[in-house]
Amino acid sequence: MSETKEGSRTMLVVGAHSADFVWRAAGAIAVVTSNDGKAVVVALSYGERGESGELWKQPGQTVENVKRIRHEEASQAAAALGATFQCFDLGDYPLSVDSAALSRLTDLIRETAPDVIVTHTEKDPFNPDHPVAYVATQRARLLASGAGVASGFKTIKPPELFLFEPHQTEQCEFVPTTFVDITAVFAQKQQAMKAMAAQQYLHQYYTEQAEHRANHARRVSGLQGIRYAEAFQRVLPQVVTTL
Repeated sequence: MSETKEGSRTMLVVGAHSADFVWRAAGAIAVVTSNDGKAVVVALSYGERGESGELWKQPGQTVENVKRIRHEEASQAAAALGATFQCFDLGDYPLSVDSAALSRLTDLIRETAPDVIVTHTEKDPFNPDHPVAYVATQRARLLASGAGVASGFKTIKPPELFLFEPHQTEQCEFVPTTFVDITAVFAQKQQAMKAMAAQQYLHQYYTEQAEHRANHARRVSGLQGIRYAEAFQRVLPQVVTTL
């Protein structure tokens, strides 16, 4: 996630549940794809048990039907952003990532060779699945990029690693280090949020959140044209040739 021009970059977003990418990183995704880049979204689960509240209000609802609806919603949302979507369908509440799933995620990172990976925060006292997704993503990234020396397995250039903003920011020890101006693509984020009907109660919250973060971004940068922004936390140091 470059602070200057996104260019033709490749972004991999890993969420615990099928809608996580929409609320927290849809704008950043759309910025990448609108600049001729590529975005791949992976959900480790559909969030069928704990993240699909509106669907469980329907009489006779089943887990398989919820999964089907969530897949359709997430696919539509990703398409609105110019991204691709896939789900590992590992189950949620609790989410469990075994060695086979970890290998699958590692292989996907190798195949995608992203410039940047975005995932959850390491801590989230309100959600049991988000930290699991962080650990799996961080570990898969390390396995895909190796230890910086010759290895007995295929490695790729180490991707940058960012965390997207959690719902309860301070409780998750999230400290924003990077704001992405999503003003030009906010209509796409709105379209993606609209697709996630199973969690329609979050639409207004994340619209307001984008406005709040835009205020912070304006204060930091002096760029008065920023109306909507998303916040991210860089995990690894940035290497530059000058300050």
